[in-house]
Amino acid sequence: MGLDDLDRRFQFLRKRQPQRWIALLGLIGTAILSALLWQRLQPAQIVISTQPEIVIPSSQNEPIQPIPLQVALDTNKVQLGEKLFADTRLSIDNQVSCLSCHRLDLGGADRQSRSIGATGVQMQVNTPTVFNVAHNFRFSWNGRFETLEAQIEGLDQNVMGISWEQAIAKLQQAPDYVQLFNVIYADGITLPNVIDAIAVYERSLDTPNSRFDQFLRGDYTALTVEEREGYRLFKSYGCVSCHQGVNVGGNLFQKFGVIGNYFADCGNITAADYGRYNVTGSENDRYVFRVPSLRNVAIAPPYFHDGTAQTLEQAIAVMAKYQLGRPLPQAHVRRIAQFLNTLTGEPSRSAS
Repeated sequence: MGLDDLDRRFQFLRKRQPQRWIALLGLIGTAILSALLWQRLQPAQIVISTQPEIVIPSSQNEPIQPIPLQVALDTNKVQLGEKLFADTRLSIDNQVSCLSCHRLDLGGADRQSRSIGATGVQMQVNTPTVFNVAHNFRFSWNGRFETLEAQIEGLDQNVMGISWEQAIAKLQQAPDYVQLFNVIYADGITLPNVIDAIAVYERSLDTPNSRFDQFLRGDYTALTVEEREGYRLFKSYGCVSCHQGVNVGGNLFQKFGVIGNYFADCGNITAADYGRYNVTGSENDRYVFRVPSLRNVAIAPPYFHDGTAQTLEQAIAVMAKYQLGRPLPQAHVRRIAQFLNTLTGEPSRSAS
C-alpha cells in the first residue's frame, strides 16, 4: 500500500467517523503528555507522608479559649493576700491555713479525698483547685457562693473553726499586719479588707501558657499527634459540652449521673452527695454540681466531689459511663488522658 492509498484511507475515515477520530486524537495527546510528565518526574524523589494533616485551630472557633497571659492586679494587695493565705493564725488552733488545703506545688489542692481542717475536722467534699479560680462562675461544688469574696467569707467558720471576729482580732494584734493594711487600705484591718486582699491574691493564681493554649494560639507543634487526636475525641464524644470556655469547665451546673445512677451504684450516700439540692431545696437539683475546671487536672488528683477517682483514666471511664452512657475503648481513654495532660499551665502572676 502506497502513501497515496494511506492518505485516501485517512481522509475517508476522517469523513466517515469524525467523533471517533477526535477521541483517538485526544487519547494520543493524553498519552504523549503523560509520557512527558513521567520523564520530568523521574529524577525527583517522591516522599509520601504517613502523618495526618495538621489543622491549626482558630481559638475564636474553638469551644476552649486560652487563659490570658497577663492579668492586671494591685501588687501590694497580691503580696498581702499571699501572706494571709499562708497564715495559720486564721485558724482556731493556729495549725491550718488556706495553703494547707490549696498547695501550689500540688496543683492548687492537696491530693486528698477529703482535706483536714482545723482541730482535725475532715471536710465533707474533695478540695477543688485554687488555680484559675477567677474564671469560675460559681464557687464550691454546690455553687452556693456567687462571688469569690462570698466564698472566702463563708468558708472560714467551717474550715478554720474560727469566727471572722476572732480572726480579725488576731490580725489587729500583729504589728506587721497593722502596718501593711494601713499602707494599702485607708481604714486598716477590717473584714472587707482582709477578704479583698485574699481574693485579689487568689485571682492572681492563673496558670496560662499550657501547651494546649500554645496550640490554640497557632503553635501546632505544641501538641503531639496523639494529643491532637485526644482533643478530637474529647469533642466528638461530647465531653466539651460541659468542659469548655477559658477554664475548660467551671461555668455551668450539671447532674452527676445524667445516664445511670452513680450514687446508687456507689452506695453510702451522704448529704454532701445531694449537691446543689442543699442550696436550693429543689428536687431537680439533687445530685447537681458545678462542673469542675479541667485546667491542671493531670496534677490534681483525686477527682470528683467525693475524691473517688484516683487516676485520669478512671475518671474518664466513670464520666463515659454515667454522663455519656457508653463505654469507651481503652485506646480512646488513653488518648483523651494525653490531651488532658496538655492543660497543665505555668503558675504566673502579673500585677500592676
